[in-house]
Amino acid sequence: MKIEDWGAKFESKISEVASSDDPAHDLLHFKRVVGLAKFLCKREFGNAQVVVPAAWLHDLVIVPKDSPLRNQASRLSAEKAVEFLKSIDYPAKFYDEIAHAVVAHSFSANIDAKTIEARIVQDAHRLDGLGAIGIARCFATAGLLGRAFYSYDDPFCEVRSPDDSQFTVDHFFKKLFKTAETLKTKTGIEEGRRRVDVMKSYLSSLRSEVSR
Repeated sequence: MKIEDWGAKFESKISEVASSDDPAHDLLHFKRVVGLAKFLCKREFGNAQVVVPAAWLHDLVIVPKDSPLRNQASRLSAEKAVEFLKSIDYPAKFYDEIAHAVVAHSFSANIDAKTIEARIVQDAHRLDGLGAIGIARCFATAGLLGRAFYSYDDPFCEVRSPDDSQFTVDHFFKKLFKTAETLKTKTGIEEGRRRVDVMKSYLSSLRSEVSR
């Protein structure tokens, strides 16, 4: 079976856990990550038989952003992913590499991506947190968690440390811009720069609107 034919099985499985209540982790998120992963895979000469299932199943176990178990999410997802792949008779020779790519994709897990396939999936996932879609996801998550848009006294963290547990814009400085600096593939780095420019342009426009 070609990797394109497996895709329907992966999408059907992830549809069971993708949350329509959380726009940042709905089915569209998974589709975007898969699309980015396929694009990077072609440019970086990765193995699609590892990249595609890992991209689809990277968040098979979704743990809330504010949960103390957050840094274990990718490990739990990798375990569930392998269980699922066994149940559909996906070629066993790819299990270990897929599991590694799933575990390593997470920013909070802080695990080194040792293969080109893991770096591709990691970059694809991190790119979806950047740019215009990254801004949308950031504010969607903040809405669910009841966080303010920005600090009235210092909206852009110029004289204080960013605190994204309270302020949404702080997340740009606390994590998102740092995430862009961790991209591994040449193609991912190039796309990351473009998306960071989009985010900086947004912050510039926001500054003009809230600083009067």
